[in-house]
Amino acid sequence: MTTTYAALLRGINVGGSRKVPMADLRTLLADLGHDDVRTYLQSGQAVFSSGHGNEESLAGEITQAIEKRFGFGVDVIVRDHAYLRAVADACPFPAADLEPKQLHVTYLSAPVTRDRFAAIRQDAFLPEEFRLGDRALYLYAPNGLGRSKLAEQLSKPRITKGLTATTRNWNTVVKLVEMTGT
Repeated sequence: MTTTYAALLRGINVGGSRKVPMADLRTLLADLGHDDVRTYLQSGQAVFSSGHGNEESLAGEITQAIEKRFGFGVDVIVRDHAYLRAVADACPFPAADLEPKQLHVTYLSAPVTRDRFAAIRQDAFLPEEFRLGDRALYLYAPNGLGRSKLAEQLSKPRITKGLTATTRNWNTVVKLVEMTGT
């Protein structure tokens, strides 16, 4: 059975380092035997169909292929359409009423519990807020991610230890649902 997935690459094409041209990424995924390969923006999203593997094995396969081809490691999270749709549908914030730059989803490589975030006093960061979902963290940052003090705390090593985490704005969240649904 063929499934459509999104591969989310962490930390590429930012600040002039760790460059992975999207055309090269499309070729790499096709060379791995995946079909209908498409990319979105330059910040590391690819959509593809595959009849083999699962999210974890596909992420490992892509990670290894990128390291071999480009000479550096990249964390990759792979998620299927059903998961991406469920994350968008479960958003605890009024997405339709917010600007896309105010709402973000951090996709996580594994489930997390509230205990991991116990040291963060949410009331100290208001009006910024976060909520946990299924292997996802939703962040409302009314002044944008770049100015968010809460986002800074959420990305600290004590919070992210043992996880791959990569954040996308709401426009990208919606676009990936759309792209994997076709």
